[in-house]
Amino acid sequence: MDNLRIAQLGDELYRALRARHTLPPLTDRESAITIEDAYHISLHMLNQRIDRDGERVVGKKIGVTSKPVQDMLGVFQPDFGFLTDAMAYEDGAEIPIAGNLIQPRAEGEIAFRLKKDLVGPGVTEQDVLDATATIMPCFEIVDSRIDDWNIKIQDTVADNASCGVYVLGKNEVDPRDFDLPNLQMTIHKNGEFNSQGLGSAVQGNPLTAVAWLANTLGEFGIPFKAGEVILSGSLAPLIPVVAGDRMSLELEGIGGCSCVFT
Repeated sequence: MDNLRIAQLGDELYRALRARHTLPPLTDRESAITIEDAYHISLHMLNQRIDRDGERVVGKKIGVTSKPVQDMLGVFQPDFGFLTDAMAYEDGAEIPIAGNLIQPRAEGEIAFRLKKDLVGPGVTEQDVLDATATIMPCFEIVDSRIDDWNIKIQDTVADNASCGVYVLGKNEVDPRDFDLPNLQMTIHKNGEFNSQGLGSAVQGNPLTAVAWLANTLGEFGIPFKAGEVILSGSLAPLIPVVAGDRMSLELEGIGGCSCVFT
């Protein structure tokens, strides 16, 4: 795909983000689109957010890592994208949907906060552990700019991994004190049990997922930087939310995270 078409599609997605509307799937219009094309489209969209709106990158995310999410979306390999400061909400926050999100779904995740840079390829699980200051519970609110979540892997990569906003829990702990694959997360919606999952849902181990992301972005020349937050993927199926919904989760032995949609 040539640079002009990449820029056109990146601009379309940026306008959809700002106007809160959806687009027909890119894969329906561009049959030859590759994941590398999609990455460059997402980077163009990101640069619009930085240049026009003054946002700054504060982290990265991996998504579509667990089988329940893959089965739900029909996308069978991970996606990847960027987090900006404008996407962050505090624990317990009220998150408006109107004028802010389009078709949101909540994901319960484990987030990593880095204390030193990581540059792939060649990053291992041990490298990730050594570079991590803390982990914490997290809600990522995914939000596709593609009609009815009708996505293939190229659509979601182009759309910044279908990322909307995210909420970090207050309790940050040393990951070396926990068995990450066996960490259990329990999620409630409107005070009622919704779902649960283990850290092993994301590629067998959240460290494996973060290493994959570091290596994948490293192939594009994008490093992880000290201080950044890395979202490692959903431990349970995606949960559609509407105004009035209250979401909470508990990460066993660590603490919780919550948000309310308005």
